[in-house]
Amino acid sequence: MSGYRIVEHEVACVVDSHDKLGEGAFWCPDEGALYWVDIAMPSALHRLTPATGRHDSWPMPEMISALAKRGDGTLLVASQSGLGFFDPARPQLQRVAAPEAHKPANRSNDGAPDASGRFWIGTMQNNFAPDGSEIPVESATGSLWRIEAHLKATEVISGIGITNGVAWSPDSRTLYVVDSMTQTIFAYDFDLEPGTVGNRRVFSDVKDMGDPDGNAVDAQGYLWSARWEGHGLMRFAPDGTVDRVVPIPASRVTSCAFGGPDLATLYVTTSRRGVDAETLARYPQQGGLFSLRPGVSGLPRAKFAG
Repeated sequence: MSGYRIVEHEVACVVDSHDKLGEGAFWCPDEGALYWVDIAMPSALHRLTPATGRHDSWPMPEMISALAKRGDGTLLVASQSGLGFFDPARPQLQRVAAPEAHKPANRSNDGAPDASGRFWIGTMQNNFAPDGSEIPVESATGSLWRIEAHLKATEVISGIGITNGVAWSPDSRTLYVVDSMTQTIFAYDFDLEPGTVGNRRVFSDVKDMGDPDGNAVDAQGYLWSARWEGHGLMRFAPDGTVDRVVPIPASRVTSCAFGGPDLATLYVTTSRRGVDAETLARYPQQGGLFSLRPGVSGLPRAKFAG
């Protein structure tokens, strides 16, 4: 972290969930709850209600990686082999679409809804074998897909190694997409009405603080980047310069989302899988869900329109 402005905050582990690969955090204001996932099998869907401290968890039949709330209160869930609907009150994952059925070696990864309610889901080469062992990601077979309310899927960006950090600027004119395999955050011009992208450019290719993973954009238009093997978060100004680094008590920081009634609490997921004993001794709550108050607020998240 040398050379960057380090800003320390009081960071609390709010759920010591021991997630193998915590990801996909988002805040649901209707429920006053934070949802997130543990991707690696046995995969799980988590929900925390901070007002009561209640933590619910549902086992999943296959890996799940990203979520969006629907208008009827259920969830759109991106899974290993496609998209499904899930109702926490009647917990069963209902398959509704499979955009990459022609790529059985791929899986879903990060995703989010845009301001119009379309869901954008990224894919990648599946890095887990059936026995749970890890497979090196060696091919840029991932894509970013636009999912309409009626579930039509359109491939918008291809040739991505590990799709992560799908987020938009406050005015929806800029789309951010991470390729963790190349350690790069890309920015695209975004036209919200048709859902089209253009003018790809490098937003950040910082390589001395781990790999960029999940993103969150705050109300000032700054992008918060979770850093895998970076021990923290990086906050980038809209021009791509590093504003600050915020340490997190975990080496593998995976995603972040603003939540709480004022959207001023930043929730952070982490990963415990594959971490050596020395690092676990240093960060015993690695794999947990953390929170902090960074002094800025986030943006409300749209629901999936379908």
